[in-house]
Amino acid sequence: MRRIAWVLAIIMSVTLIMTGCGKKDSASVVKDLNNVADKLESKTGAYQGEGTMTLYTGEQPQEYKVEVWYKNPSYYRISLANVQKNITQIVLRNDEGVFVLTPSLGKSFRFQSDWPDNQGQVYLYQTLVKGIVADNNRQFVDDKDSYVFEVAANYQSSALVRQKIWLDKKTYAPKQVQVSDSEAKVVVDVKFNKFAFNPEFSADSFDMQKNMASGGTSENTVAQVDENGNPLPAAQTQEGTQAQANADLGDFGIIEPGYTPEGVTFKDSNKVENSDNHAVLLRYDGTYQYTIMESRPLDQAVSLAPGTLVDLGFTAGLLTGDEQLTLTWMSGDGVEFRITSANLPRSEMMEIAASMQDQTGK
Repeated sequence: MRRIAWVLAIIMSVTLIMTGCGKKDSASVVKDLNNVADKLESKTGAYQGEGTMTLYTGEQPQEYKVEVWYKNPSYYRISLANVQKNITQIVLRNDEGVFVLTPSLGKSFRFQSDWPDNQGQVYLYQTLVKGIVADNNRQFVDDKDSYVFEVAANYQSSALVRQKIWLDKKTYAPKQVQVSDSEAKVVVDVKFNKFAFNPEFSADSFDMQKNMASGGTSENTVAQVDENGNPLPAAQTQEGTQAQANADLGDFGIIEPGYTPEGVTFKDSNKVENSDNHAVLLRYDGTYQYTIMESRPLDQAVSLAPGTLVDLGFTAGLLTGDEQLTLTWMSGDGVEFRITSANLPRSEMMEIAASMQDQTGK
């Protein structure tokens, strides 16, 4: 009896030790994530990450270098650089509002929007945490140096159904996010190679003019030089950049979407007469009726009406209107697009917009 009692005591001791230092379960990790999220809401809350985002929404995968900056209470800077086209756009939020910047063209759009409040973005840490916490049917796996969650997707597009999120075990920083459609096909894949909590930002990190002058880069930029290798003055550099942008303005051809909703056919296209913006209008008819306006606006800065900022993956767009909706966005090479319709669902608008990203003018 004594020997049996002694063996049982050893087993219980080992069990207690293993329990104390054992693997965490889903509930424990979710509790820790809530604590991390609470710290982000503190006075010094901040994070900075960078990585690669691949979109599988067009005919060919589109790869972007993505940088994410956040500082409490509501400062954001999202830089999206198209690897294939070498074009960078920045979504910025500061005390003055929400901006979409294209530094290479000297163009900025100012939106009256509460973005990203109540709007999910796959590269925002708060969105990922909310998605994990909110899904009571979450799936959880302890995988080597990562905690992996599979939960419902909570993004603006109804085509995005599920998401798989890899978190670093030690810091809970995001390592990878895959968002899939209803057929379990990966539509968005984000891989972070750097992510840090509580970084130090300079006073002008979220300043619109500073980000416009940076050319979209967060690190030291390569100085532009003359034929003798001497650095060009900043004013001359900016003048040259804008001159090249103006030279590129003009007839860019018609950019047709790669996706058309079922039951819809192309009707016709027309150039808008007496337009300084080289505008063209495409009309579609059938199950839904809508138009697509394409132009190259000459104004360097445009203020738009209040609306909802929507994540198109490759950039941000603005959704305005009530009975008749208009989705507006700017491509990195300076073409402005507007889809307008009285009956086209928002999800279809977003899919059409995504399908135009890798198209060329005809």
